[in-house]
Amino acid sequence: MTNQQPYHIKSISEFHRLRKLPGPAHPLVSVVRFDDMRELTEGHPASWVLDFYAIALKRNFNAKLKYGRQVYDFDEGIMTFMAPGQKIGIEVAPDEQLEHSGWLLIFHPDFLWHTPLAKTIRQYEYFDYAVNEALFLSEQEESVITGIMQNIRQEYTMSIDQLTQHIIAGQLEILLNYAQRFYQRQFTTRKIGSHDILARLENLLTDLFQSESLSKNGQPSVPDIARALNVSPNYLSGLLKNLTGKSTQHHLHEVIIGKAKEKLTGTSMSVSEIAYELGFEYPQSFSKMFKANTNLSPLEFRQSFN
Repeated sequence: MTNQQPYHIKSISEFHRLRKLPGPAHPLVSVVRFDDMRELTEGHPASWVLDFYAIALKRNFNAKLKYGRQVYDFDEGIMTFMAPGQKIGIEVAPDEQLEHSGWLLIFHPDFLWHTPLAKTIRQYEYFDYAVNEALFLSEQEESVITGIMQNIRQEYTMSIDQLTQHIIAGQLEILLNYAQRFYQRQFTTRKIGSHDILARLENLLTDLFQSESLSKNGQPSVPDIARALNVSPNYLSGLLKNLTGKSTQHHLHEVIIGKAKEKLTGTSMSVSEIAYELGFEYPQSFSKMFKANTNLSPLEFRQSFN
């Protein structure tokens, strides 16, 4: 696989041709077994950019999957979710053949036209998670997802009529909601890893506020924080909401307010000096955020302690 440029796959039919599969029974949605895909050959594109959604349920995967710059080794049943425009690739060790089983569900955004899912699909944040934040499934959970995928496959292979789209969209929504539930379970049951990320977040913020970084560079954005923790922004927010009930932005604001209260009550610094030290470009922005979170202006808060 020597091709360095990602291969742009625009349609479900093009994907079927590329993977040597029979033509799709429906032009905008398809469910295929990984066992039916032909072995990748020399010169095959090493990475792809898809114009459609892809939900994969993989087993016995002996290669490494690259998602952007992240690499993930599959060693158990796992689900990944890709939205249109994201890059993905596969690395197979020299002298090895790609082996994997499971199911792949792909559907074009156009399939969702005139269905409620066309708007609500944006609420499923895991389409922006990286591969190393994939969903691990129990045997029972895997059976549930496989059953839904098979239902979708059966529906579009029957005679297509005016209800086909809505029935499949309904099945898609059920699958996505189950995935949402399973991710919440994963956040809860994998507490060691989750709390490790939370501890690293606290250490990161502590280091930031103890250095001169904020006054020089301003406050970090949520993507900056997530990048420093080697997770995606949506995954970090999802994890924090599950553990603390608060988003990353809310968590950051709480830390800022806590530091501001320390400086207002423990130093003689002016409000402007505190604002600049905490990374605000304008003191007015600091005062507005402080009052929104405490119902007091910074000066009113300081006076309440005198």
